[in-house]
Amino acid sequence: MGQLTIGKVRGLQQISDPQGIFAICAMDHRGSMQRMLSPRQPERAGYQTLVEVKQDLAEMLSPVSTAVLLDPLYGAAQAIATGALRGGTGLLVSLEESGYGEEAQGRVTRLLDQWSVEKIRRMGASAVKVLLYYRPDLLDVASRQRKVVADVAAACRRFDIPFVLEPITYPTAADRDPAAFASRKPDLVAQSAADLTPLGIDLLKAEFPADAQVQRDEEKLRTACEAIDAASRVPWVLLTGGVGYEEFTRQLTIACRAGASGFLGGRAVWEAALKVSDRRERRRWRWCSPLDQRWWSTSFRARLAPGFGDYRHRNCRLWRCRGRRCRR
Repeated sequence: MGQLTIGKVRGLQQISDPQGIFAICAMDHRGSMQRMLSPRQPERAGYQTLVEVKQDLAEMLSPVSTAVLLDPLYGAAQAIATGALRGGTGLLVSLEESGYGEEAQGRVTRLLDQWSVEKIRRMGASAVKVLLYYRPDLLDVASRQRKVVADVAAACRRFDIPFVLEPITYPTAADRDPAAFASRKPDLVAQSAADLTPLGIDLLKAEFPADAQVQRDEEKLRTACEAIDAASRVPWVLLTGGVGYEEFTRQLTIACRAGASGFLGGRAVWEAALKVSDRRERRRWRWCSPLDQRWWSTSFRARLAPGFGDYRHRNCRLWRCRGRRCRR
């Protein structure tokens, strides 16, 4: 990480806690949220349904999150205008289209038409986020994907706003054996961090670097997470990746002990709320859910990874002390 400009410092302050730890709730899902709401006929979960669900999630979870991640089509402006997103909670806004372009060699990320870093900055967001499908071994499409990252990074520097990147590995048609792909995933995730973090991003939203259903040895899982920490030039947080609440808690514990600076989690946090069809009942979900606020509390985050704060400060890896002599 290079020298941070004042706008990026302020944005990172807005999406983290006073210790520099990120507890961010992602709710920028579009097509996948439609499928969760209406598995047989996703199109039945239309514009108004998505807007209402995202407003409810923002209203429930923004008071206990350091920030929320919303999309610009159904979530961000609507949550601001209605007051569902409280003013003291940071806001990240996604810039990519839902899904991806499928080409012969691999997947290509496309940015939203009529949206830009400048427009996201003007709406008062704290950071810009891009999801990037990336396979470092697919050289041609990987080069084009790095160009997407470099272009967004340049715009974020111009408008002085933090850039959060979410690279996602994926199997290709050649990866017919799921076990063989699972064995390659740790190297793919670490190499993605090495390739992409020098391009001007400020926070890496990383996958858990192994299939936890295939690999259960926690020491090996921690080693895989430490490889991300060694490869990344910026602080990193863990994404949920579609796993359940209990499994994500386990993965996050391992990742934080290996150097992660928190989480940027989605469906593991709020998927149960989508099963409540009555809107009034859904708004009460947080108070009777397994979360019971403990997930988000500072004390819970501290207990999640004993020694985590000291470890990160010793290595000067929290964004707030990166590049300065740590006084802790």
